[in-house]
Amino acid sequence: MYEWQQQIQIIMDEIDRCIKEHNDEALTLHFLSRKLGYSEFYMTRKFREILGMQFKEYLRRRKLAFALKEVRDSDRNLLDIAVDYGFSSHEAFTRAFKEAYGITPSEYRKKPVPVVLRTKINSFDRYFLGLGEIGMMKSTEDVKIYFVTIPAHKFLHIKNYESNGYWDFWQKQNQIPGQDYETICGLLDSIKGKLDDEGGSDANAGGGHLMAYINDPEGRICGWGFPRTECYGVRLPADYQGEVPPQMLLVDVPEAEYLVFEHGPFDYEQENCSVEGKIEKAMATFDFTGTGYCFDTTTPGRIFYFYHDPERFWKYIRPVRAVTE
Repeated sequence: MYEWQQQIQIIMDEIDRCIKEHNDEALTLHFLSRKLGYSEFYMTRKFREILGMQFKEYLRRRKLAFALKEVRDSDRNLLDIAVDYGFSSHEAFTRAFKEAYGITPSEYRKKPVPVVLRTKINSFDRYFLGLGEIGMMKSTEDVKIYFVTIPAHKFLHIKNYESNGYWDFWQKQNQIPGQDYETICGLLDSIKGKLDDEGGSDANAGGGHLMAYINDPEGRICGWGFPRTECYGVRLPADYQGEVPPQMLLVDVPEAEYLVFEHGPFDYEQENCSVEGKIEKAMATFDFTGTGYCFDTTTPGRIFYFYHDPERFWKYIRPVRAVTE
């Protein structure tokens, strides 16, 4: 099964690439099945078995997600956007857009509201599935450690008081109506102005999504011995005035000092656990002598951000506070 999940992931990546390049000729099950060396019938069955929907439906939803972002972020003519993403007319595009998001493209452009986009499916995610790594550690880059001052901002998120780690977080969230992985990631993807958005369209890989931990007296006692609550969300500008989805929380985060532990790009399948171990060790052994700071594990509301993007970095940003001699 894992081998097939890897193969399907290749298709997911290829679909997004072709949509971005408006290469409709390559966006057919016939073309993609030949690329992997399987029959269309077999690919159709496996696609539905692993992803829970037909290939054409997934493709339609992904095209609409890309089109929505152009409606939101550009002033291009709506008909031009419709044609670029495979719709035969303005009417066909409007009908599909409203059916998917409950609002017309023109209405959405005037007032963007959070909607559930079809995020790119990561069918093979070793981290999400809680799997170990394959092979030996290849990265030799040390963990970079540095202090930063992060300006005031907002954090839009969901949280779970009972979870313990990323995999467990989503296992529990998926049992809560309206707070499952696809719904939350789809809503977050649709929000404009995310501070960490690198233009990606999938969770935890450039779309501005973050795992975070909030100092919380009512949270679980974490491995470092203090109570925290696990969260998932996005950072937004301090002056953000957009609509907040009803299942999410929006909090103000004041300007403050943080300590960053950062590892550069790494091979996700082969090095994920090893990189995590290196960063955990760096955090556990960091010597604050002479810095005038210590980790802030007690101030309620302080947020500990976690960035997991193997193509760019693995990064923990931990709150610190000044200490008096």
